[in-house]
Amino acid sequence: MRAKSQSHKVTKSQVTRKKVAKRKVTSQKLQGRRTGGREKRKLPQLKFDKKGLIPAVIQDYNTGEVLMVAYMNKDSLKITLKEKRTCFYSRSRKVLWRKGETSGNIQKVKSIWYDCDKDTLLIKVEQIGSACHTGNRSCFYRKI
Repeated sequence: MRAKSQSHKVTKSQVTRKKVAKRKVTSQKLQGRRTGGREKRKLPQLKFDKKGLIPAVIQDYNTGEVLMVAYMNKDSLKITLKEKRTCFYSRSRKVLWRKGETSGNIQKVKSIWYDCDKDTLLIKVEQIGSACHTGNRSCFYRKI
């Protein structure tokens, strides 16, 4: 006769590990990789505007603080995915720019998400230094 199996309690750390693993798979899917990194896939059909741009909200991955908003085109998104550092498109200068290339205030990409309409990106980063060109940690330092 078999012994009764004990009920398995799921610990908080096990749940956290499962959530982290699920996020990693989701991030890998957006980055065009199958789990294990063996095969590349196309990016999702994101909706870029008529100028070929998509807004990107940059958020601190630890605190959830919104650091800045910038625009990306397909090339800057591909560079961001490849280098794991943010690269944007400057609407005024009409060139690609890597965050921190002159200031040293880089953003290491932890994950990239897109919204339900596929027309906005949320990029979670590890911010090194300030995110704002004014020297503030966030561009959102003023309150109405």
